[in-house]
Amino acid sequence: MNSIGSVARWAGLAAVVFLSACSKAPDTNTSLNDTPSQESQTPYGSWQSPITAQEVYGAHSGISELQSSGDMLYFTESDPAAQGQSGIKRIGAQDQVTQVLAAQFGVGSRVHEYGGAPFLAIGQSIFATKMADQRFYRIAPNQEPVALTPEGTRHAGCVFFSKGSRIICVREDHRQPGEAVNSLVAINLNQPGEGDIYATGHDFYGAPAINRDNTQLAWVTWDHPNMPWDNTQLWVGKLDKKGALTDIQQPKMPGKGAIMQPLYSPTGQLYFIADFDNWWNLYRINAEGRVEQVTKLEGEIGGPAWGLGSHAYAFENEHSIVFNLHHEGQLDLMRIDVDSGVTEELATDFASVKQLISYQDNVYFIGAKATPARGIYRVTGRGTELVYSPEINGVEPEYIAKPRSVSFVTANKHTAYGLYYAPTNPDYQAPAGSVPPLVMMLHGGPTYEANRAYRGDIQFWTSRGFAVFDLNYRGSTGYGRKFRRSLYGQWGVADVDDAVYAAKYLVNEKLADPDKLAIRGGSAGGFSVLAALAFHDVFKAGTSYYGVSDIEVLAKETHKFESRYLDQLIGPYPQKRQLYHDRSPLYHLDGLDEPLLLFQGLEDKVVPPNQSEMIYQALRDKGVPTAYIAFPGEGHGFRQPENNIRALETELAFYGRVFGFKPAGQLPLVPLENAGALVEPSTTK
Repeated sequence: MNSIGSVARWAGLAAVVFLSACSKAPDTNTSLNDTPSQESQTPYGSWQSPITAQEVYGAHSGISELQSSGDMLYFTESDPAAQGQSGIKRIGAQDQVTQVLAAQFGVGSRVHEYGGAPFLAIGQSIFATKMADQRFYRIAPNQEPVALTPEGTRHAGCVFFSKGSRIICVREDHRQPGEAVNSLVAINLNQPGEGDIYATGHDFYGAPAINRDNTQLAWVTWDHPNMPWDNTQLWVGKLDKKGALTDIQQPKMPGKGAIMQPLYSPTGQLYFIADFDNWWNLYRINAEGRVEQVTKLEGEIGGPAWGLGSHAYAFENEHSIVFNLHHEGQLDLMRIDVDSGVTEELATDFASVKQLISYQDNVYFIGAKATPARGIYRVTGRGTELVYSPEINGVEPEYIAKPRSVSFVTANKHTAYGLYYAPTNPDYQAPAGSVPPLVMMLHGGPTYEANRAYRGDIQFWTSRGFAVFDLNYRGSTGYGRKFRRSLYGQWGVADVDDAVYAAKYLVNEKLADPDKLAIRGGSAGGFSVLAALAFHDVFKAGTSYYGVSDIEVLAKETHKFESRYLDQLIGPYPQKRQLYHDRSPLYHLDGLDEPLLLFQGLEDKVVPPNQSEMIYQALRDKGVPTAYIAFPGEGHGFRQPENNIRALETELAFYGRVFGFKPAGQLPLVPLENAGALVEPSTTK
């Protein structure tokens, strides 16, 4: 979540910004050889851990986009040494990996602000969007990059139209005042210029797909106030030899729903994902032009399309499809015989499977497990094999907390879900009878999901003696359309209630200390953090990463993609203006007395800095212990490893200061205003 606009700065924040930009944290941990024996009893939160913030953010690269071209497999990979920027690598014969575009180029699109699908490989050439200027470049071997598109435009989600020597892309045009104009365009491979507009007139375009003989094009559109997981439309058109798009039609659907990821089979049949029956299942258009349901599963294939280029299924051949299936925090890799409808489970030890693609009669995907294992995998029979893995720092298994699925009754007898991670460190045990502090984690979106994939930031906490609860509140993915839409009209209420009820449930189960309950989240999750502190007296501290404090300001300043999302989550604006005021934490500070830590990127175009700055100033003036740390050059989600490291270490120091324990190692100072207002935690509720 969201918004755009120019933001005023307060001179009084300059010192905080300077501190965040220039301070460098000392080493967090000393050698494990100095740890106490297991017989020693050390309070929760004070345990020394081999999983440092540096281990979490400083040394790991991330794989995202995956696609095939000819006899090569291409993918993007971020490089911590290049400030988290992404380059492109390829996999060739014998699974040999070669760097084809350095991370310093900085591949990345900002179409819809969240980007996705920023490059296309054609033969030995790469066509890629550069994050710095958002222009689309041709990068041929032994040649300087050539910009093919004008400044002020953004391109992504591209497919190759070989007969017309063109690339068909989603374009977002920011050259005129007002809202950006989205369209589907065709770009000449060799000649810079505007390109030809294939389709326009809708608010948003996505997921162009072309058949093998280059005669059919399919794509998806949606219009305000819908998001791509609400109600979308599927379109098909014919491509002639001269490159013209004709006979555009909208196939008749069995109902309204979120249609996504159209894909042509090897024989030219059009498949897509839709949630007509509450779950995202596979459908196809048969020879008579009628829609047929291919899978009938109570689970979700794929997830909300925040970015372009998602691939939740791929064809092994004309008879077989491999796909991912999300259900209540679980992930299954599945295969279906499209002729018989018979499905089977494949490898079951993956916690995340994305970017499934067809390549040389096999299906490849980016996978992650509940352990640090992750990489690019190939489906082989009913199993998988690892093709490529980025460098992974090993963590001994005994230090890794395993997630436990939890469901609980929340407000109004609804059910919510989450994953509980117990404190885990073989070198320590807590004093008898003590209960661990809790870090309640709220994902963003708010349509994202907590899953079982290994996360170093979770293990950072559990290995130090914290319990972690990764909450799937109402609105999360993996529980069907009805559950996802149950947050509509209730954002700031249902999600917050779920966090509060989850904390009470864990306290009643003796899994969390009621006096040491912390809540943290980013973006939409950051808003829920602020609302939980403002409207409830359960959590004793909070950390907001680029969270929303004033929903009305957000409604006025947000970028196009989410400019009407609040109509769904809250209600239409300005008709429901009072409701926006009533839900905004900024206007209910009388109930917000708990210590708060705020992190913010100063280049954030989704949730601009004024959202954190306003509540920081208000709480500082009120006398609440509050810290605000801003990172110059960062946007919505921190990219630079040193900033993520500093944020995580500062958060640990913050909880130690608030909850009255001393974390192991040397940590950054927390620039906490009104620190004198802190009192020692009580021993009774």
